[in-house]
Amino acid sequence: MAHNKKWTQHDIPSQTGKRALITGANSGIGLHTAMELAGKGAQVILACRDEAKALQAMALIRQQHPKASLHFLQLDLGSLASVHAMAEMFLEQYDRLDLLINNAGVMWLPQTKTEDGFEAHMGINHLGHFALTGLLLPALLKQPGSRIITVSSIPHRAGDLNFDDLFFEHRPYGRQKAYGQSKLANLVFARELERRLNAAGSQTLSVAVHPGVSNTNLAMPRHESSSAFLVASLASILSPLIGQSPLKGALPTLYAATATDIRGGDYLGPNGFYEAYGYPAPASSTRRSRNPEIARKLWDISEQLTAVVYPFEKDQAVA
Repeated sequence: MAHNKKWTQHDIPSQTGKRALITGANSGIGLHTAMELAGKGAQVILACRDEAKALQAMALIRQQHPKASLHFLQLDLGSLASVHAMAEMFLEQYDRLDLLINNAGVMWLPQTKTEDGFEAHMGINHLGHFALTGLLLPALLKQPGSRIITVSSIPHRAGDLNFDDLFFEHRPYGRQKAYGQSKLANLVFARELERRLNAAGSQTLSVAVHPGVSNTNLAMPRHESSSAFLVASLASILSPLIGQSPLKGALPTLYAATATDIRGGDYLGPNGFYEAYGYPAPASSTRRSRNPEIARKLWDISEQLTAVVYPFEKDQAVA
């Protein structure tokens, strides 16, 4: 695999004829993922909450790639109504999907609820993407070899899925705890999705990645009080020293999306010191992230909370 070679964006094969949808594609790793895929000929759909920022991102991409095929769909992952509306619009406009990249995320927010009453990290980072993936699955199943890439993070290692209190309604809230829990959910979801796709006989692959430590908007301090601000501030100071550019941070995603030796269930990250930087390679993960009982429980709860049931058997039969 990639750990035997310094794989970069220059190694991406032609993506002509492929269609990719990327959440949070207006900045950071998402923007660079969109930039590179569009530059290789893919049709890229930027699924973003802020239309103005998405249009700015599209203009930046076209500066580098004037012939890029780019489209915008409005998506607020903190609103299940928005997720349903975007998925419905996509399925009306497009017949298939080759790449779904679940990239968008929030980090270290104060205790906040989504429109649907979910804790914000869990609601946006995991449940929004769980619902989106399930609703777009028919378009992915139509395309043999399609891939679903879910972006996790190193802090998943400190994460713990507390099924008795996922939303911190009865335990003390901690920003790092909430973020770590959501990133663990991303990884557990990606692996359980692969297991279910495989059981259904699907050729669609589910792969998880993490970017290492990158200089992106996500890592910058957002609030002006509490110890979390100090931690975020320290991270923003150190990330230029120990981290890497957003483009370098996008390499595991790009590798997972385009390399020919990817297998369903893979988890990729940088190969450098503590996986903070480097080139795409197999990444380490916790036992919790590989626990099948935790995976089944998270899946069942996610279905209940989002009311999105994955149509594996029905759509596989149609395909």
